[in-house]
Amino acid sequence: MSITREKKKELIENFQRDKSDTGSPEVQIAILTERINNLTEHMKLHPKDVHSRYGLLKLVSRRRKLLDYLKSKDKNKYLKIIGDLKIRK
Repeated sequence: MSITREKKKELIENFQRDKSDTGSPEVQIAILTERINNLTEHMKLHPKDVHSRYGLLKLVSRRRKLLDYLKSKDKNKYLKIIGDLKIRK
């Protein structure tokens, strides 16, 4: 359900702004998207797991807030990250 260190490190390397960046909105959105995808697969196997559903909704809400922030600050970065992560069609 959680992501591995290697996967998280890979996401940070792909979406960081510079070498020391680990907490920019782009990195946070990428990590949250990976966790959301993992929980979505879990929910397909266990549809009655209410606690995981609640956690999934919290993660989606947190990602939505970060995406709104990024959209207000830099529209181009917003469009690039939703394209790279395939969040929307």
